[in-house]
Amino acid sequence: MTETVTTATETVTETPPTLTALTTYLLSRVGKSARGRTAARLAGRDLRMWHMAVLAALADFGPHAQRELAERLTIDPSDMTKVLDDLTALGHVERTRDPRDRRRLTVALSPAGAAELARLTDDALAVQDELLAPLTGRERERLHALLGKVFRSLDG
Repeated sequence: MTETVTTATETVTETPPTLTALTTYLLSRVGKSARGRTAARLAGRDLRMWHMAVLAALADFGPHAQRELAERLTIDPSDMTKVLDDLTALGHVERTRDPRDRRRLTVALSPAGAAELARLTDDALAVQDELLAPLTGRERERLHALLGKVFRSLDG
């Protein structure tokens, strides 16, 4: 957000125009605001973005080996253990030993986890609506399509 300060002789904009002329700067600032707002909503449920990411991956791709889930989401395996401990304690995921390899844990979304993901998605969509309020529906669709194109071109 840009604040404007008016002095007796000039208007001073807090964000330098050199930066606001950079699309990457704008993406970074908007992304930071979106992430902060979403994180605040999730914190109201005692959850973080990684919790939502795990629930979404399990809902979208089905049960995963714990290590493969960490790789898919690029979460350090020890951090994944903590996230899964949290979600297991809440009844949102179920971890079972693979009968073919007892060292391997398989993680699956529980019905309670699917319901929680629906609530978290509603929260994220509410943040999205707040953040994109200045845009028309058509502009939102265009922005989404363009960002999707950039996202799909990213490495890894």
